[in-house]
Amino acid sequence: MPVPLDKHICFSLYATSMAVTRVYKPMLDAMGITYPQYLVLTVLNEADGLTIGAIASRLFLESSTITPPVKRMEQAGLVTRQRNDEDERQVQVHLTAAGRKLLERSNCLGETLLARSGMTVEQIGALNRKIQALRDTLAAEER
Repeated sequence: MPVPLDKHICFSLYATSMAVTRVYKPMLDAMGITYPQYLVLTVLNEADGLTIGAIASRLFLESSTITPPVKRMEQAGLVTRQRNDEDERQVQVHLTAAGRKLLERSNCLGETLLARSGMTVEQIGALNRKIQALRDTLAAEER
C-alpha cells in the first residue's frame, strides 16, 4: 500500500522549504534580491572571493545555476566578478560595499522566521543540525 504524502520526509522537507521561502519573499522583494541571491551573499560573507564553482558547491548546486543570479547581482552592484589570472576558466566573486550593506539588512529574515516558527533559538538550532546531518549522510552516499 502506498505511503500517505505527509509520511514522506522528502515532501515534509520540500513543503517546509517552500513555506520558509514564502516567509522570506516579501522582505527579499523589499531588498530587491531573490532567495538564491541571498544565499550567494551569505556564502560570500563566509568566504569572500570564492569561485563560481565553489559557491555552487557550497549551495549544493551546479555552476550553471549560480552564474545567472551572480551576473544580475553584479549588474546591481552587489558583487564583482573577476577572472582568475592563473586560470581564466575560474571566475572569482567578491562582495561590494553595497552587497555587505544589503546582507546586514537581511538579518530580519532569521528574526522573522524565528518569531513565526513559535520555536526557541535552541529548538531551531537543534532541528537545523538534524536536517544538516541527514543532508550530509545522503550526500555522502552520492560520492
